[in-house]
Amino acid sequence: MRRRLLAALLAIVGLGLAETADAEGSATCHGHFPNPITDICWDCFFPLSIGGFDLWPGDKPDPPNPSLPVCLCGLRPGLSFGFWEPVRLVDVTTKPFCFPNLGGITINPGMYVGNGHVSAASQKGGNTEMTAQYQAHYYVYPLFYLLELLADFICFEQASFDLAYMTELDPTWQDDTLAALVFPETVVFDFPLAQVACAADCVAATAALPLDSLFWCAGCNGSMYPMTGNIGNNSTMDQSMRLAAERMVYKMHRTALAWGTMGSQGLCGKYLMPIMQKQQYRLQMVNPLPATSGRYACQPPGGSTVLQLTSHTYPVVGEDVGYLVWRKRNCCAF
Repeated sequence: MRRRLLAALLAIVGLGLAETADAEGSATCHGHFPNPITDICWDCFFPLSIGGFDLWPGDKPDPPNPSLPVCLCGLRPGLSFGFWEPVRLVDVTTKPFCFPNLGGITINPGMYVGNGHVSAASQKGGNTEMTAQYQAHYYVYPLFYLLELLADFICFEQASFDLAYMTELDPTWQDDTLAALVFPETVVFDFPLAQVACAADCVAATAALPLDSLFWCAGCNGSMYPMTGNIGNNSTMDQSMRLAAERMVYKMHRTALAWGTMGSQGLCGKYLMPIMQKQQYRLQMVNPLPATSGRYACQPPGGSTVLQLTSHTYPVVGEDVGYLVWRKRNCCAF
């Protein structure tokens, strides 16, 4: 009798330890520091232009550049350059305080914000079916300046590496209602007709460039609103994680933490852009696998993830994602 009781107790303890180990294993953060040479899609830098003329064409769509090759900033004349610059990193993960782009480290600040989730379709149905909830982090990452490439070139952003934003510390990222109170336009774009229009943005962003007039749309990935980590249309992890990253960049513009750099307005410096122009950005996956080549390696916001063949999420160790954000820059340089 004692042996049976002891065996039962050992079985219960063993089961508890196994469940704890599984829970800890599933919460392990994965990632790596993006290699500044091999993990970068260098084709995403192009086209390089002066005025409306492409000095070095590229195979990726490019928004219009100022037509004149010469420019003037105050009394300083110069040439009107246009190019793409890698300037930011974005983490997307279901695990709070997990930083894929910092090598997969986890920070324990002593506060609990709840774990995220990703749920697919199921026979049970329910409100959580095909939904997801993510945390995101936004880094200042002016790669060309950090590598000291053309250090004297006035057009490259000159800043140090910095972790600029963590959604775990932002209550509006966790709650749709609170986000709608801070950004009341959310209510306007929550109607079905507003979402139907996003189909056109999906086609445009995948074929060439997104439609900036449909600023509330994230093309094939969903809607920019609500500006939270709660995704109500999780088709695949690639799609929903990319949507969370796009919302992160969009939120930076709505809070004046990101500015405009493209077009004639950007020739002499950054300018306030409270409504993000999606054509200003390209997103390249660098974690878990870098997308370093191909037409769809660095798509604009809203582009379909189905055509991205070189880099995807995968189970267990490939579910913490990092993106490199390329930004269009028009600059008057002398």
